[in-house]
Parts: sequence; C-alpha cells; structure tokens
Amino acid sequence: MIAATITIQDQNLAGKVLHELFLKFRTNHISAAELIAERVRQEVAAYNDRAADALLRHSLVIPTNRGDIVIQEPRGKKGANPQHVDAEKQIAVALKAFEQNAFFILADNRQLETLDDMVYLHDGLVVNFIKLTPLVGG
Repeated sequence: MIAATITIQDQNLAGKVLHELFLKFRTNHISAAELIAERVRQEVAAYNDRAADALLRHSLVIPTNRGDIVIQEPRGKKGANPQHVDAEKQIAVALKAFEQNAFFILADNRQLETLDDMVYLHDGLVVNFIKLTPLVGG
C-alpha cells in the first residue's frame, strides 16, 4: 500500500494559517477520530521530546498547571520544567473538544461533522483545523 502524506494546517476564522505540520498514513481512508488521534499523538511526542516553543503555541495540546487541557491558554512560565504529557488522555480530551465544537475540521474543503466521518487520503490533501474562540459572557 502506498503511503499518503497530508498537510495539517491550523487556521483562524479569517483563514490565516497559524501552524502547519505533515502526517504520513499507510491507508486509503481514516475517520475524523483517527485523524485527531494521530495529530495529537505526534504533538504529544514532539512536546515530550521538548519541541520548540513555536510549535507548542499553536498545538491542540497545551499543558497547564491544572493538568493537560486542550484549547486553553497556557498558564505558567515558558521554559518551566515541562511535564510529561499522556497521549491517550490528550486524545480523549481532543475528541471531546471536537464533539463540543471547540474546533472544526475541513478536509478537501468538506467539513467533518462527526468523529465517524471518513477522510479519503491522498498526497496533497490539506486538512484545516479551525479553533473557535468562545465569546466572553456568552
């Protein structure tokens, strides 16, 4: 089976690309849940290997003083002793965040609406993760 390398882009609502990473898969299709899980696994591995601060500012995985939380602002000082992040815990948090509409995903400009939605993989596929910011007082 031929491997497909896809591009993951984090974008704001205006369409500006904030961060980009590449994932390689050896399958023809995956579910939205599998896509999220693989992205989080790679981010956790990068974090646990002390990835650059620039990567951490844009990733779904952001460690905090209260525990590892997705879609939150960092608390604490940059460069403080990083804590080991549990990939499986982060995957569960990311999947829940997706279900609660904290972010949405576009694959080939098609919105993935459920964790079971399938993505057909091919070289050149661009998948956009768009984080939603809750309104203050809303």
